[in-house]
Amino acid sequence: MKKVLVLGGTRFFGKHLVEALLQDGHDVTIATRGITEDFFGSRVKRLIVDREDEKQLTERLTDKSYDIVYDNLCYSSNAAKIICEVLRGKTKKYVMTSSMAVYEPALSLSEEDFNPYEYAIAYGDRNDFNYGEGKRLAEAVVFQQATFPVVAARFPVVIGENDYTKRLQFYVEHIVREEPIAVNDLDGKLSFIHEEEAGEFLAWCGMKDIEGPINACSNGVVSTREIIHFIEENTGIKSLIQEVGDHVAPYNELTNCTLHNGKANELGFPFRGLKIEIEKVLRYYIHAMK
Repeated sequence: MKKVLVLGGTRFFGKHLVEALLQDGHDVTIATRGITEDFFGSRVKRLIVDREDEKQLTERLTDKSYDIVYDNLCYSSNAAKIICEVLRGKTKKYVMTSSMAVYEPALSLSEEDFNPYEYAIAYGDRNDFNYGEGKRLAEAVVFQQATFPVVAARFPVVIGENDYTKRLQFYVEHIVREEPIAVNDLDGKLSFIHEEEAGEFLAWCGMKDIEGPINACSNGVVSTREIIHFIEENTGIKSLIQEVGDHVAPYNELTNCTLHNGKANELGFPFRGLKIEIEKVLRYYIHAMK
């Protein structure tokens, strides 16, 4: 049994991470601002803390240490610097949720396509950078400065029934309501991972003897055209696709950006098939609109 701290474990795939850790019998503490209610009951311990407040985080973690710390809330170099300071001597391993956004868009991106160990660091908060640059800098800080082993799990777009961004849901809603969708590249390829699989992968990263950046995505790729076609087939409603318009489709700027998951695959993580996962989520959204 490992003693585990999860920073941000009450939303989306964070819930699945906590659930996977509990299923495996670990002693789990979740640290959040206490705004989002969780349903873990007495199965977890709780810390109420602002992840980006170094003084408060230091106080809350006084006299505490953990085998593994998971961080779902690291979006900037300043946030990463805080974690390097606060966790010094307090953990045997740190697993950060990172993103495909650290890469320049390309097909079959491998871990070597972005090297955080040599990336120049500029300090700032989340609002000082776009999402991708924030994640690049966060990785650079933890890999260059942490005094403990670090894993950065690089996820593509995460999909699922609990996705509060409603990006995949956008397609279903617009087609069912017969509203136009503006898409530049219908055939551009995309990688995805299901929320449950993302949580399971993070749990696995903590338990495996691995360090460094690691890609995670479901097996296979999908295009916007395939997503739209599936919705049309399962609703009997024809989509209204435009090249330009007000209703710009989510992922429009992300097409032709896919991950290669060979490293994790070789280390033994059993990725799911993307086609099955995305169709399951689309069916859920379609059913919800009936």
